[in-house]
Amino acid sequence: MKTTKIVGVLSIIAGFVMAIAGIATYVTVSQQLASENITVPGDAAFLAGDKVDGPFSAFAQADIINKHALAASEGKTYAELGSLAGEAREAGDEELAQTYTEQRATVMNASFLRASLFTSVVAFGVAALVIGLGILFGLIGWALTSVAGSRAVTVPARDNLGDREKVAVS
Repeated sequence: MKTTKIVGVLSIIAGFVMAIAGIATYVTVSQQLASENITVPGDAAFLAGDKVDGPFSAFAQADIINKHALAASEGKTYAELGSLAGEAREAGDEELAQTYTEQRATVMNASFLRASLFTSVVAFGVAALVIGLGILFGLIGWALTSVAGSRAVTVPARDNLGDREKVAVS
């Protein structure tokens, strides 16, 4: 029973540390996003006008950045724009190549911004997971210490043949 109690106490401590670490991470990521003073644009699919400081607003912002980037590039991706710029240069059309190159830079910047926002979304998710696991570890630890603290008592019981035997009950 001593080992059970030790494991239980260690689980409670680990759970507490995990929950605090998860909360600290969630708050830190939220504060860092909020300090950028980003507001989800009005044409976003959801959370328009919301300050970007949480997982859902970060996702909404990433989504609308993609929409705007595709509009600026006439629906072309970074890779497509690179190919088109190369083809335009080969054809001798430097002006068109420059247009594609500028669009490509816009799409690349949008991609970097989206990646950063998605990293924040993942960080919020991991923080929530760690908080949940911390709570679970704490509950398991509490259960283990409860079991370790109980005392076994013997009571008479009958088996199928009617003979008396002693059975431990917690």
